[in-house]
Amino acid sequence: MKTLVVIPARFGSSRFPGKPLAKLWGKPLIQLAYEAVTHCPSVDRIIVATDNKAIMQAVRDFKGEVMLTESSLRSGTDRVAEVASRVSADIIVNIQGDEILTDPMLIEDLIKPFLTAKVPMGTLRRPITSIDNFHNHNVVKVVIDNFEKALYFSRSAIPFHRDINNQIELLKAHSVYEHIGIYIYQHELLQRFSAMPSGTLEIIESLEQLRLMEAGIKIQTWETHRQSIRIDTHADLVNAESQNPELLKTTSNFLQQPTSPQENQ
Repeated sequence: MKTLVVIPARFGSSRFPGKPLAKLWGKPLIQLAYEAVTHCPSVDRIIVATDNKAIMQAVRDFKGEVMLTESSLRSGTDRVAEVASRVSADIIVNIQGDEILTDPMLIEDLIKPFLTAKVPMGTLRRPITSIDNFHNHNVVKVVIDNFEKALYFSRSAIPFHRDINNQIELLKAHSVYEHIGIYIYQHELLQRFSAMPSGTLEIIESLEQLRLMEAGIKIQTWETHRQSIRIDTHADLVNAESQNPELLKTTSNFLQQPTSPQENQ
């Protein structure tokens, strides 16, 4: 089984134009995202998918593999699907270029269970411990069923608990999860996903995974406690820059290392 990681990186983000090229700890975000994946043993190949020549050149400068995709694609998943249609892979992992994996083994928490689960698609969730994150619309929440399949994803604070007024007590009393924007697909499902029309909920929430759920396709989730840093806005970047990357290396030492030879595959 060959596993391909595709990192979609578009230039024209409405909240943070040019975000993949913004620097954190002395490196472009897209480079930090790419280098983290090189430390994941289950990954066979890594490709950045972009619609922008400046991003393409930045990836080539750190000797990563990159493909230029159509600028009119609806979402990062559609960009991943375009790359996956050009290369041979059984399993495709979609890692957002603004999800900085301070612990690259987070990817293993997705790939390993997927290999035995016999499901077409999966993603990760992490317990929410901060009330600010619970109400932050940039932090996507997910609720799950008894089999850890997603019931819904939303930017709103879900679930709403009618009988608990103290929101901090809600987090203590119930498992409330944030969704980590990393997906894994069987090749055939990814191509079906890309061919589907956009769903109403997908458009309202601006969450592409809802396209599948509206079509009746279940998304398996797995829990992880490994950390990552999501850069949605310039304020997020400033906040991340203030953190000491040396302290973030307690579980991983990739942040200051040169890239792996795996990137040249």
